[in-house]
Amino acid sequence: MASSKNIAVKSPRKLIEVALPLDKINEAAAREKGIRHGHPSSLHLWWARRPLAAARAVLFAQLVNDPGYERHLNRGVNKVEAAKERERLFKIIEDLVVWENTNNETVLNAARDEIWKSWRETCELNRNHPDAATLFNPEKLPAFHDPFAGGGAIPLEAQRLGLESFASDLNPVAVTINKAMIEIPPRFEGRAPIGPLPAGEQQDFSQKAWPGASGLAEDVRRYGAWMRTEAEKRIGHLYPKAEITAEMAAGRPELKALTGQRLTVIAWLWARTVKSPNPAYSQVDIPLVSSFVLSSKPGKEAYVQPVVDGNQYRFTVKTGKPTPEAEAGTKADGRGANFRCIVSGTPITSEYIMGEGKAGRIGSRLLAIVAEGPKGRCFLEPCLEHEQAAEKSIPTWKPEVPFFQKALGFRLGNYGFELWSDLFSNRQLVALDTLSSLCLEVQGLCEAAATPHFDEVGSGLEDAGCGSKSYSQAVSLYLALLVDQVANHASNICSWNHPNTQMRSVFSRHALSMTWDYAEANIFSDSSGSYSNLIDRQIRAFETLGLGRIGFALQADAANQEISTEKVISTDPPYYLDSAKFSVRSGALVGLAEVG
Repeated sequence: MASSKNIAVKSPRKLIEVALPLDKINEAAAREKGIRHGHPSSLHLWWARRPLAAARAVLFAQLVNDPGYERHLNRGVNKVEAAKERERLFKIIEDLVVWENTNNETVLNAARDEIWKSWRETCELNRNHPDAATLFNPEKLPAFHDPFAGGGAIPLEAQRLGLESFASDLNPVAVTINKAMIEIPPRFEGRAPIGPLPAGEQQDFSQKAWPGASGLAEDVRRYGAWMRTEAEKRIGHLYPKAEITAEMAAGRPELKALTGQRLTVIAWLWARTVKSPNPAYSQVDIPLVSSFVLSSKPGKEAYVQPVVDGNQYRFTVKTGKPTPEAEAGTKADGRGANFRCIVSGTPITSEYIMGEGKAGRIGSRLLAIVAEGPKGRCFLEPCLEHEQAAEKSIPTWKPEVPFFQKALGFRLGNYGFELWSDLFSNRQLVALDTLSSLCLEVQGLCEAAATPHFDEVGSGLEDAGCGSKSYSQAVSLYLALLVDQVANHASNICSWNHPNTQMRSVFSRHALSMTWDYAEANIFSDSSGSYSNLIDRQIRAFETLGLGRIGFALQADAANQEISTEKVISTDPPYYLDSAKFSVRSGALVGLAEVG
């Protein structure tokens, strides 16, 4: 008798093998790149995320049978009818990829019905297979697995289309992201929030139901607000406001009406320094500035103008079109880390700077202060109070984790960056340590508040618990992801983007490059890179997270796992980017997580 392993499975040709409405899919995917609010990518950074629209379309086309005739299976219709049927299926895909339809149940159910229809046709074709009872159950869709889950777009969309979704990855950060996207939200679906409202807010008693993960999201918001308030109580003195003095307003008409006001700082702009290589000025800390331009917005231009007096210098802020000298900073001609001494004009070579860095002699000096005025950004000259606030920040903890020294795209080691802690100023380390500690405090507070609302305390998230313990861990986990996002926007390699007057995050590109003049965000402002800005984006991301069937996220080596057995597989495998190993770059996120 023939073994069931030798019995051929009858597999109808899939729609993806024949045709797709690629123009519509590409259009939706391109549009999605510009969407941040409400997008799951706001939960945590991941390299090269796949657009949800593309993942949804590919999965649908992978799961739905092509209508064309297949003689060997005696299925399908003639060419004319098949073309008509494909157009109908294309219309489902075109509706499916529209961002606004992400949670549109009418559109999603149309897609789910087609998946079920194709599955039942496949089951019927294989009804005589010896293992039909287990492999081809017409009342149960096959489970799904992505062995290189990464940022989780494909597992999330498989779950959205009605499949039991499994995500695995070797990288622990990827596993955590996938847990936050497909495993945790369905576990607490429909639950009302239990956390205390932030000060000044009133309970909305008209809201009786908390659909989906909205209750969980609300608790993350409430406890996140508590974290911010507590953090500001503990370390807010390290983030002073900028007082507009009469002296500052002199010659600056736009500041005159603000005299005496204390403005919230958005960011402090710093320049790295090295001692001048000129023996006559060897005790002078020379700024290494790639550009003195603060804003190149039309009508709102501003720049730093250094004033040199002998062996000393200071920075002033000017408004108006930046001069060529301002645009050039202190950079010397040519590429690379080559600068000129601002007081003597002596060339400063990259070799000299590397030597100073490895000797631990690269310092920093405040270039300018960016504050939030009533009509937009205000660019202010540096002052002693703000430099001293940064200097008196003494961290009690540092992530003593070795930093990459020879990986392509990660050349900070050339300048003395040996540990991950070297990527952060003392004030940033104090902030991250404070927020991380508060995450643990939230877990205890949340569990105490949640216990009366759950039938049991239960086991933790690692054991698939659904009680008050796992709920409090879930809230704390999302806030830990938030701290990681803060770390991505609170590093001494964040740069200032003068065309839109905002800071760039650590991973604004797929590399960690040296930043000579860097932006230090005020985490207590409401601007780009602040705690409030990042948590607002995170909360909105819950709107598009997985619901319905609980998903599963696991750590596993794709080459040595059995999760894929008897499951539908769809994946986007790792690859190389700009000659740098993807594994190294994804490993950088592990380092960031250890900092946060």
